[in-house]
Amino acid sequence: MNFLGIDVGTGGSRAVLTDASGQVVASATIEHEPFASPRAGWAEQDARDWWRASAAAVREVLSGGAASAEEVGCVGLSGQMHGSVLLDERGEVLRPALIWCDQRTDAQCRSITERVGAARIIELTSNPALTGFTLPKLLWVREQEPDVWARVRSVLLPKDYVRLRLTGERATDVADASGTLLFDVAGRRWSREMLDAAGIDERLLPRVFESPEVTGHVTAEGAAATGLREGTPIVAGAGDQAAGAVGMGIVRPGAVSATIGTSGVVFAATDKPSLDAGGRVHTFCHAVPGRWHVMGVTQGAGLSLRWFRERFGARGGTAQGVSDGTALRESGDPYDLLCDEAAGAPPGSDGVLWAPYLMGERTPHLDPHARAALTGLTASHTRAHVVRAILEGVAFSLRDTFEIFAEMGVPVETIRLGGGGARSALWRQIQADVYGRAVETVEAEEGAAYGAALLAGVGAGAWPSVDAACEAVVRVASATEPDADVSRLLARQYGRFRALYPALRAIAESPAQ
Repeated sequence: MNFLGIDVGTGGSRAVLTDASGQVVASATIEHEPFASPRAGWAEQDARDWWRASAAAVREVLSGGAASAEEVGCVGLSGQMHGSVLLDERGEVLRPALIWCDQRTDAQCRSITERVGAARIIELTSNPALTGFTLPKLLWVREQEPDVWARVRSVLLPKDYVRLRLTGERATDVADASGTLLFDVAGRRWSREMLDAAGIDERLLPRVFESPEVTGHVTAEGAAATGLREGTPIVAGAGDQAAGAVGMGIVRPGAVSATIGTSGVVFAATDKPSLDAGGRVHTFCHAVPGRWHVMGVTQGAGLSLRWFRERFGARGGTAQGVSDGTALRESGDPYDLLCDEAAGAPPGSDGVLWAPYLMGERTPHLDPHARAALTGLTASHTRAHVVRAILEGVAFSLRDTFEIFAEMGVPVETIRLGGGGARSALWRQIQADVYGRAVETVEAEEGAAYGAALLAGVGAGAWPSVDAACEAVVRVASATEPDADVSRLLARQYGRFRALYPALRAIAESPAQ
């Protein structure tokens, strides 16, 4: 028996097929159309494009010959969190979905906070009202596009639109629902008080399941689009962070991951809801029944490096100021080239600092108006210093979450790295040095789609629990130890980094002369 995981990301949809031992036997990624940004801070995607890409990724995996559709015993879903898919009475998409990084809803966040109370919202949902969450997006559409809102009969999260197209069922999981601001995270159910306060009819929302539970079966239409066998069961799955954590074995208290994708997330499993009174970290249900997790989010983590690559290129050389005069390779992965270049600068980047607030910031500042900055430059600095400062600045931002975990008493026994930050040896070392702890990578670093496949295996009975699945298949591939001298240097640099945000905020608030 084989298991299929589908992850609806921001840049593309990925399908991963595993065998009964958890080994990846096939995978495929189909890119999405780039997200639209009609105005500064806005971010929208067409849910129908997610379905197109997901179906194409599944077809590609099945066409490779690793397994037939009849051998796929169960499917798990994962995807970007917080997006708002609005459907009419026929299940047709009414407008592009406002996705996780959309920042237009500051006024709606302030409004619902004033109505309910900041402390009460955290009591009800374990989280503050943030622009990235789903409820403020619904309120924005209701206020700004009343004609659209009048036609809304169903609200789904990104991966759950793919589920609808596969099975005809409206369903979600407790982990993904946790990021809507409409969910009682401690009670693992929709929050009646938040629904009433926001004026949202619960009938608009899908039924909620635990992540390994079966939510439906592939219909004839879903089978025709994907090549899957009609009747194949689909489990609830999980939002991308919880599913990715399952794929890395982050399921028990003490296990922590630091994952750098477009955003960056530090994720810790807990055996009860652990709350930060200031709401600086998120408290969500885990994909493991009966467990929760806390996580801090850096909005512009991998985005920082992508931004630099897109604006300034990935090739160094003497013409571009690489201090040792060595031209980088003429071809190769652009991120490898950037990390090669950054390795030419010393730890601490000779004082250059990067504040990675390209899309505002969540942890710890909860400020959609935060702005990025590169500081400490002199005429002697090179591109290598700038790129290394970006790598270090992202790690400093993630360290903010570890500092909050220490305040909260959240245990940190092991740290596993995922995403782009795990693939670069330099970025692994930087993270070990910034956190002052050893960091690990795992053998099957396939992201959220792999975790979704493991959840499918649990749902099909291949493993009796999520814990058992992780114990059976997740293996550590490498460990990186911190350098004590470099850690001390970067601790001093981190202190300077902590001074950046207040200074930048003061500049932003200063009246123009």
